[in-house]
Amino acid sequence: MTASEGTFCLVVHSHLPWLPHHGSWPVGEEWLYQAWAHSYLPMVDLLDRFADEGKRDVLTLGVTPVLAAQLDDPYSLRTFHDWLGHWQLRAQQASTLWRGDPLLRELAAAEHRTAMRASEALETRWRHGFSPVLRSFVDNGTVELLGGPLTHPFQPLLDPRIRAFALRGGLDDTALRIGHRPEGIWAPECGYEPGMEVGYARAGVRRFMVDGPSLKGDTSQARTVGDSDVLCFGRDLEVTYRVWSPKAGYPGHAAYRDFHTWDHRVGLKPSRVTGKTVEPPDKAPYDPALAADTLRLHVKDFVDTVVTRLRELRGRHDREPMVVAAYDTELFGHWWHEGPAWLEGVLRALPEAGVRVTTLRGAAEAGHVGGAVDLPASSWGSGKDWRVWDGEQVADMVDANAALQERLLKHVQPGTARDAVRDQAVMEAMLALSSDWAFMVTKDSAADYARRRARVHTERFDALISSPDRERLAAEYRAQDRPFGHLDARNL
Repeated sequence: MTASEGTFCLVVHSHLPWLPHHGSWPVGEEWLYQAWAHSYLPMVDLLDRFADEGKRDVLTLGVTPVLAAQLDDPYSLRTFHDWLGHWQLRAQQASTLWRGDPLLRELAAAEHRTAMRASEALETRWRHGFSPVLRSFVDNGTVELLGGPLTHPFQPLLDPRIRAFALRGGLDDTALRIGHRPEGIWAPECGYEPGMEVGYARAGVRRFMVDGPSLKGDTSQARTVGDSDVLCFGRDLEVTYRVWSPKAGYPGHAAYRDFHTWDHRVGLKPSRVTGKTVEPPDKAPYDPALAADTLRLHVKDFVDTVVTRLRELRGRHDREPMVVAAYDTELFGHWWHEGPAWLEGVLRALPEAGVRVTTLRGAAEAGHVGGAVDLPASSWGSGKDWRVWDGEQVADMVDANAALQERLLKHVQPGTARDAVRDQAVMEAMLALSSDWAFMVTKDSAADYARRRARVHTERFDALISSPDRERLAAEYRAQDRPFGHLDARNL
């Protein structure tokens, strides 16, 4: 059907901090494996189906360099394979423990089938890591790829030299892995301070995401930023929040699988949400047929929401409108079991409703570009400001990171030859500056783990610039944490 209602862009942002060799359960490698199994594998399956049908510009996919490094890492590939084997064993055990309930017995069988398919995919499609898979989608135009800085730092809190280094390094890393240097980025946490567009332009970035309030809610067009020709695209919160918001959204429906309720004997989730006030032991068993019925209603509801929003925008601005909805990739599958099926349903139903589905690049090429705008300091976090990463709860971490950056610029000076110790020192500093640690502390989500990770990498940096044993230490740290083999301290 020819699009008549307007344009819709789906942006999904894929990111986890560096987790290999840093604990397993409840936080650490388990987090990576769950997201890999329940979000990244299903996302690839979805994109494979669209690619096989010859579909182009299906969605805009952000993949952070630090996540790509984990999904390519030989250690991670090997240990994820082991994890998938344990998943099969846990499903077999569940089939015995749950045999008295027909719904749960079938759920155990379905878990086993899914784990088997995941193992087969890892041994075939994914055997050389994620990058060859991702490159196929970029090469054939199924997706537009967004890159980003190396370890997902909150850029407004970085010294400009370190900010530029992290961004260049991240874009270089994606070019090495994919064969394409991204023209667009997902700025970590959508963090922005006035003037950052100048650095983006120097790095070859042509477009980036901001949250809707940064544009005072007028997200129906991309806008050039300041005096640059760099475009910002704003998240339409009226549409985006229909799915997932700080307070509500589809995944909380009573029929969907409950993310928070576990049968700890087998490490599987047997229940549906049932009700927000229902205690875990009283939740009803998960019913896939009931969830599928609800999913169809939520696909229709979202499509209706998009169409209504596009018509409203057309009436308000008297031009062809655009809606951009943006989410974390991990929402689909990891947090919301039914999310991948919902996503595919929406992407197929929107064109049938007369909506053009395309990427950010496609929207810009179609002319969804307005005049220049001066953006405020902003993020997509609580309050749409910097409080999550620069607030009272993390003031000590902010001070520590500022001091770390001063030491980094003082002690890591350019040299004539590449130096493995300096390279690893910069790597440790980049890992310490990940935005995830402050986020986890502010949100009280595994805060102790986050503080420990920031502290460990900072202490390692200090050891590498001061210890007489730094050559041995660099080799030891490099064996655990070397996501970016190309990282060269001389570029700082």
